[in-house]
Amino acid sequence: MGPIIAICAVVLVLILLIVSNIRIVPQSRAYVIERFGAFSQTWQTGLHVKIPVIERIAKIVSLKEQVADFPPQPVITKDNVTMQIDTVVFFQITDPKLYTYGVENPISAIENLTATTLRNIIGEMELDHTLTSRDTINAKIRVILDEATDPWGIKVNRVELKNIFPPREIQDAMEKQMKAERERREAILRAEGEKASAVLVAEGEKEAKILAAEADKQSAILRAEAVKEAKIRESEGEAQAILAIQQAKAKGIELINEAKPGEAMLRMRSLEAFEKAADGKATKLIIPSDIQGAVGIASALKETLSNN
Repeated sequence: MGPIIAICAVVLVLILLIVSNIRIVPQSRAYVIERFGAFSQTWQTGLHVKIPVIERIAKIVSLKEQVADFPPQPVITKDNVTMQIDTVVFFQITDPKLYTYGVENPISAIENLTATTLRNIIGEMELDHTLTSRDTINAKIRVILDEATDPWGIKVNRVELKNIFPPREIQDAMEKQMKAERERREAILRAEGEKASAVLVAEGEKEAKILAAEADKQSAILRAEAVKEAKIRESEGEAQAILAIQQAKAKGIELINEAKPGEAMLRMRSLEAFEKAADGKATKLIIPSDIQGAVGIASALKETLSNN
């Protein structure tokens, strides 16, 4: 009975030992395994069994992208201005073995490398250029860090300058400069607005004068056309009146011809015509001989009537 219990105990211990050495590597993780103190292999995602005593897990590495936010670092620009700049580095572990054995403290190494690289780059730039060239600085630092951390199994994806803190007096001067620039732009905009307003007013007055002149021109044209129409109508009226008179005279002559007047009647008409011709205005009249007889007859009749 004793040996059976012993065997069962040994089997149970072996089962517990095996179960305790079963490892499940989760997603985005990697286990670095050492055998007798030397690198053996890297476990990726899945189920793995570690040999007891012989193998051990040297390091558990996260394969996710990580963010390292470093405190502000003092840097000096080319024009001797000291600033405080803090950086943010986005990196990812690509080789767990190199990350485990490449450098003692990878994060501290990245921080120091970032600080020295930042000082070298900013030292070649002036203050104004530094404040306006963040993208250029970020790109230069990323390239240098990516190349330097490659032997450590680290890939630097992005580097960002989080904040740039110039000295207080420089900030005051910059604020005054910005205020003066804003005031200058405001004055320019106000002057341009006044100029545009004056131009619009002048153009409006010009358009009004042009329209008034055009209206006067159209009015004069209409008046001239009206006068012309009146004269035409007056001329037409006179022509119609003359035509009517002439037609009346022609009608009268026609009627006289139709009546066939005698010679005495014609002479009397001639005499009336001469009376109208004289009318007290003519001083001398020449009377044809054929009318003289009629004049004598008329005088004799006049005397006879007066004696009676």
